[in-house]
Amino acid sequence: MRCVGTVVRGIRTPIVKENDDLATIVIDSLMQGKESEGFEFQDKDVVAITEAVVAISEGNYVTVDDVAQDVQNKFPSKNIGLINPILSRNRFSIILKGIARGMDKITLLTSFPADEVGNGILDEQVLDESEYNLGSVITEEEYNETFGSWKHPFTGINMIDFYRELIEAEDCEVEFVFSNDIKTILDYNKDILACDIHTREKTIKILKAEGATVYGLHHVLAEPIGDSGFNPDYGVLGSNKATEEKLKLFPKTGDTLVNEVQKRLIDLTGKQIEVMVYGDGAFKDPVGKIWELADPVVSPAHTSGLVGYPNEIKLKYVSDNKFADLKGDELKEAIKKEIKEKDADLTGQMITEGTTPRVLTDLIGSLCDLTSGSGDKGTPVVFIQGYFDNLAND
Repeated sequence: MRCVGTVVRGIRTPIVKENDDLATIVIDSLMQGKESEGFEFQDKDVVAITEAVVAISEGNYVTVDDVAQDVQNKFPSKNIGLINPILSRNRFSIILKGIARGMDKITLLTSFPADEVGNGILDEQVLDESEYNLGSVITEEEYNETFGSWKHPFTGINMIDFYRELIEAEDCEVEFVFSNDIKTILDYNKDILACDIHTREKTIKILKAEGATVYGLHHVLAEPIGDSGFNPDYGVLGSNKATEEKLKLFPKTGDTLVNEVQKRLIDLTGKQIEVMVYGDGAFKDPVGKIWELADPVVSPAHTSGLVGYPNEIKLKYVSDNKFADLKGDELKEAIKKEIKEKDADLTGQMITEGTTPRVLTDLIGSLCDLTSGSGDKGTPVVFIQGYFDNLAND
């Protein structure tokens, strides 16, 4: 009888640079890991590659000047309303630097008390005790007077101060407005750049219906400026700071990569191995309240065997209800039989209550993001075995 279920291994690789043969690096690193750790490949193993090394290997970079030129092309007035950017030095500051470089004035509207992914912008206790509420429109002067001394407890930075200094350093005027109603921006400007990630299509639809000219960050660098990088699906969404003058974009060749890696691994091992590219893991930190999904999707590319949702029964529910009178080996065998005979689609059945209703690539991507981390582990490839197994697999 098997005593171990899912096994996850972070796979160390060489440091990936532009124009490296990433497929070969991934496969060679896996084979070295196999020799080192003594594992054997199995059907339905999963190889996951972090989006960062995919984008680096394809050289998918843009400069601050590229961002400035594209935004200026879209907004020749050089005066825009910019709404709901995330409050992140890594994720948005270089984008904002480019926007400011191309504009003369920005009216920046942000939600409060936090941005879209949970980065705080003010002290919520002070908000509760103030004259303002979540339906208020707060001016920059009012914010400074009531909340301006606030600094994020993790970073020690007030992002409004940080963004103001960044914008003004590009000789661009800025005015901040704090509102949870996106239509507030229409009182200031009808040329609008929507910077939200997961609600961007709804935002654009609402504001266009009010007669505004609206683009989203997914439209910025959706096509190259000269010989720059670009992403046709996500633009600068999912990008990260590379240097003070350069952004690494979300990868655009992931589909080609995952299919090539899968084919070569099947040829080498004879096993049906699935492959995916992953970014942020879409989980929420209960202390910092940050939702870890600044990327537009968890997995921008994956092989066909990773499409779909889990189809699992809740063992506790079955044990406590259908087999409440059984114990020990008799209970275990009854549950194994239940698993083997479960419907191919359990959607809506009580027997699934309490299982996680998320797509497979989101679940696996979260597992991978937590495994590889965002620091110095040096494991941009994650190898997962037994993820699709259950108690009935001996």
